Amino acid sequence: MADGNLFNQSARHPLLGPRGIWSVLHIDPVLLLLLLALIAGGLVVLYSGADRNIAVVKAQGVRMGIALVVMFVFAQLDPAVFRRWAPWLFAAGVGSLIAVILVGVGAKGAQRWLAIPGLPRFQPSELMKLVVPMMTAWYLSRHYLPPRLRHVAVALLIVLVPMAMIILQPDLGTSLLVGAAGIFVVFFAGMSWKLIGAFFAMVSVAAPLMWFFVMRDYQKQRVLTLLDPQSDPLGAGWNIIQSKTAIGSGGIDGKGWLQGTQSHLEFLPESHTDFIVAVLAEEFGFVGMLTLLGLYLLIILRCLYIAAIAQDSFSRLLAGALTMTFFIYVFVNVGMVSGLLPVVGVPLPLVSYGGTSGVTLMAAFGVLMSVHTHRRMISA
Repeated sequence: MADGNLFNQSARHPLLGPRGIWSVLHIDPVLLLLLLALIAGGLVVLYSGADRNIAVVKAQGVRMGIALVVMFVFAQLDPAVFRRWAPWLFAAGVGSLIAVILVGVGAKGAQRWLAIPGLPRFQPSELMKLVVPMMTAWYLSRHYLPPRLRHVAVALLIVLVPMAMIILQPDLGTSLLVGAAGIFVVFFAGMSWKLIGAFFAMVSVAAPLMWFFVMRDYQKQRVLTLLDPQSDPLGAGWNIIQSKTAIGSGGIDGKGWLQGTQSHLEFLPESHTDFIVAVLAEEFGFVGMLTLLGLYLLIILRCLYIAAIAQDSFSRLLAGALTMTFFIYVFVNVGMVSGLLPVVGVPLPLVSYGGTSGVTLMAAFGVLMSVHTHRRMISA
């Protein structure tokens, strides 16, 4: 009898089986199809969010094409390669973050980029979203699991050092994503509930200290604006107010593609980057949002399945952490655009206009495909 299970299609089709073309290419067809659907839908929304600027859409298409190539390259590498290179990549990443602090390129009050002669300007902190969980998984997988307290302490140090350096740039949003990626590795390693409780207690104690000694004035303003956006409706609260207006005006089925008023009349700032989900909600309504979130959910479920059947602890920890980092991307962006979280500059993954973030995410999906397809070849 035919089985419609999304996660077992590869076992039934001759081209998708263990020795089929997809295994030869080290590509998971289900995940690839979901990602292509998300990217294609993102380009459609981006065309409207960028006010019908086809040049922006073409540039994003080129970036997504490069990201797909990066995904394919990462998928070809055996997970043992990532395990072997994790310490060296981590050292290089920390070194690049130090270089950003010393000789980095600044823009809009932040110093986050490196400009190396002959190479395009890049943001090392984006790469740490992949390198930090890789290094944390490498360290914990070398010890018995669940980890002992001293191993958890070392793992947290691996996470906190790059986090602190990214906060100095300053880039609170990226630092939180990097931290989440590493913390998820520790969590999946089997951290006891006592340690989890102690961790949240530490966070609770650290929060007021961060408010007074770490967070800058504009970051504090974002939190205050979240609590009361009407306190400065024409200034700090403008983005959230206009975003919520756009989302609410979409109704059930939206105003129609290219018919959104908040973005096309330039009420909604950053409509093609961080706030693009408000454009989608206004033009495609509740149905469009459900479709988008449903697509994200299918991607996350597929990736969790890949993590669950991974062949070793390193692959399982890394795949699980990368999956949950993708979830955090979606959760934070949708939360901040809908006024549930402070605005921290996190793009909507594979939909918002941007290059480095998309390439990093697709590299992570390449790692997940590597974990899955190389496992099949070994077990075949």
